[in-house]
Amino acid sequence: MPRNMQDYEATRASFRWQVPERFNFATDVVDHHAGNGDGLALIWADAQGREQRFRFSDISRLSMRAAAALAARGIGKGDIVVVMTPRIPEWQIAMVACLRLGAVAIPCIEMLTAKDLAFRIEHAGAKGVICRASQAAKFEGLLGGVTARLSIGGASPGFDDWDEALAGAAPVIEAADVMADNPAVLYYTSGSTGMPKGVLHAARAIYAWRGSAEFWLDLGPGDIIWCTADIGWSKAGTSILFGPWGMGACSFFYDGPFDPAERLRLLERHRVTVYCAPGTELFRVVDEQISTYDLSSLRHTVSSGETLNTVVADRWRARTGIPILEAYGQTETLMTLLNYPCKAVRDGSMGLPMPGLDIDVIDQDGQRLPVDTEGEIAIRLPAPQMMLGYLHDPEKTAQAIVQAGDERWFLTGDRGARDADGYFYYRGRRDDVISSSGYRVGPSEVENALLEHPAVLECAVIGKPDRERGEIVKAFVVLRDEVALTDEFVREIQEHVKKTTAPYKYPREIEALAELPKTLTGKIQRKALRDLERSRLSDR
Repeated sequence: MPRNMQDYEATRASFRWQVPERFNFATDVVDHHAGNGDGLALIWADAQGREQRFRFSDISRLSMRAAAALAARGIGKGDIVVVMTPRIPEWQIAMVACLRLGAVAIPCIEMLTAKDLAFRIEHAGAKGVICRASQAAKFEGLLGGVTARLSIGGASPGFDDWDEALAGAAPVIEAADVMADNPAVLYYTSGSTGMPKGVLHAARAIYAWRGSAEFWLDLGPGDIIWCTADIGWSKAGTSILFGPWGMGACSFFYDGPFDPAERLRLLERHRVTVYCAPGTELFRVVDEQISTYDLSSLRHTVSSGETLNTVVADRWRARTGIPILEAYGQTETLMTLLNYPCKAVRDGSMGLPMPGLDIDVIDQDGQRLPVDTEGEIAIRLPAPQMMLGYLHDPEKTAQAIVQAGDERWFLTGDRGARDADGYFYYRGRRDDVISSSGYRVGPSEVENALLEHPAVLECAVIGKPDRERGEIVKAFVVLRDEVALTDEFVREIQEHVKKTTAPYKYPREIEALAELPKTLTGKIQRKALRDLERSRLSDR
């Protein structure tokens, strides 16, 4: 039985946003819960069997110290701080510390290379870096304008030790006065062309993101949610940090490699009530001996980031008695189309709009299209959970918005259709962004890495449909004379890409062509290559 919403239609009809004029997540959420019930906020475990538990008062106290340490090193309201950690409690503490100061955190995964970090630091003008000591070397030569440098797990050259910095900091610091439209968090996302885009969100977005935690995740005090997303993605913000804590729920946080049997053991051991995982992960977990584990505490399973295989969804429900509720969202918007505990799941549907959002399918002129007509999925503005814009790129921000009479729309870049009951159905991307195992990969980033290899003359990267991962990264290459694409050479190119950009972007398949399909003006046609792959699959 859903705990938060019993009737979708009635809730949506009556829902009105009540965004406060000021909102500081550290004080209005963390400190609030610390002083009102002080429930469990975080359970952490790792592959070595270590465990830690934190109440909201612990997070409040530690983030206060961390904020004071950052402030002593020149960080204040509006300053940018790179936060690059694995799944360890210091991530939540650092994120809340930045929000307490009104600083803007850039959550980053440790797979990022020095080149990736150099771009982010320069593009954002970062003044702070928080990372593990083992990762500090990646920042060598990048810290000219960085005044706050904290390393977790010991001091590193040019960095102060995190534990010592917190121990020496003031125990209390005044929180920043954060207005709803003040910048609060910055995510970098892959695009189809050029370098990653900086997606800047305001404090109002963090406030509004609790909507998906209320209506989709169905969270409340006493719940324990395990969202397995990596902390560099916006999904981690809404389903590990901002959403659960906004609802007074506890997050389970696991630092260890993916093992499907271990996933089930941890769900059992920590009495997880809500499990949030990408389809790729559930594809593996559902084939384990689920009946041998006590999952009686689990009442809710959700998935996002990639289309869920219906066979996996059916197997999960048959073996656990629990349906998988999918949701759709983007870094620019977070969750917008949701499947709800109080509504029956429709096979293949992206779901229904979140209460408070007007979402429709429109044509190129911004006009709403009739039922069952394919067009672009768009969100009517204003909407509090929307990004402020792409950092330092007003032109790209403007390109994502269309005005049609009195209606102003944000274009998601995804195409779809809507049925007579309001359910949306996905029809594909407008651009070339690849969605693989929950990761979004911009083809140009992989192509740039490939072209740095001396044997590669030309290349094009696409997403190839894959049963387990949704898509895989596939590269088509034109090689220089006298170079053959042997298995050994394929591995060499793959390793080259892993070292040049984040490892998760490497092409799992590489195919050599004599020439690439191009337009009359010489532009490579990735669509022709995608069509080629789809025709091959249909011929099997």
